Amino acid sequence: MFPTRALRAGGDSPLGKNGHFLGPWGNFGGMKQKGIITYGLSSNRQNPVAGAAHAAVFNTWRRFSKQILYVAPPMIFFYYAMDWAIHRNHYLNSKQGRAEFADAEE
Repeated sequence: MFPTRALRAGGDSPLGKNGHFLGPWGNFGGMKQKGIITYGLSSNRQNPVAGAAHAAVFNTWRRFSKQILYVAPPMIFFYYAMDWAIHRNHYLNSKQGRAEFADAEE
């Protein structure tokens, strides 16, 4: 048997035959896996909210502190740019602004 055929087929199952059943989900015709141990705990013995408040506070702070330098400088810049634009617009539409720039609009 060729090594590539064994690798693609997953063992001794035939490759390329029509009507070959691959097996149920998780067992696509390959060799059975050995040495996998799974443990379970009954749902009535678990505490689903154990440490949730503690994790929420510290996880929120960790994520906030990692992203603040990416978010804060542009927000501060655009806040001051918008504040300047609003004040400039109010000045240009006031009596003093119209008197100062009345002849410059042509």
